[in-house]
Amino acid sequence: MDRTRNPDLAARLFGARPEHTLALLRAVWPGAVGLELSRRTEVVAYDRGVLRIRVSDLRWQRTLQRMRGPILGRLRRVAGQLAPSALGFVTGEVAQPAAPVAASGPGEPPKQAPEVVLEAARSIPDPEIRKPFLAVAARYLARFGGPQTGGDSTPPA
Repeated sequence: MDRTRNPDLAARLFGARPEHTLALLRAVWPGAVGLELSRRTEVVAYDRGVLRIRVSDLRWQRTLQRMRGPILGRLRRVAGQLAPSALGFVTGEVAQPAAPVAASGPGEPPKQAPEVVLEAARSIPDPEIRKPFLAVAARYLARFGGPQTGGDSTPPA
């Protein structure tokens, strides 16, 4: 997540509707926090600039609160103007994480793509436009939505 991104690309692809923005933020969350933390958290809502995250317990919540600044910075680098301005946390049972999105063949929907991407593709009647849209969405999600490697996400005792 260290490369410079085109901040307008995310807004053009995912900014049309709030549920599209939420899908983008869910997809890039593992890259923003790392694999271990993404397994212990769940993006549940995005409202008025606040991204709501469910965490499994108070210990992980405190860890994430201390990491807010760097997490928001990583989200800004990928999501640009669609990035949240704040994070809010709730504790509760965290759903199992979805498998990472993998790119398919040219013009095919990404494997396990968020439903909003598939819905948006179905709404494009022209196959000459739909194919490039799916290809770009697959590349974007495969590149920026996958888990980040490296770094220790273990909370302090």
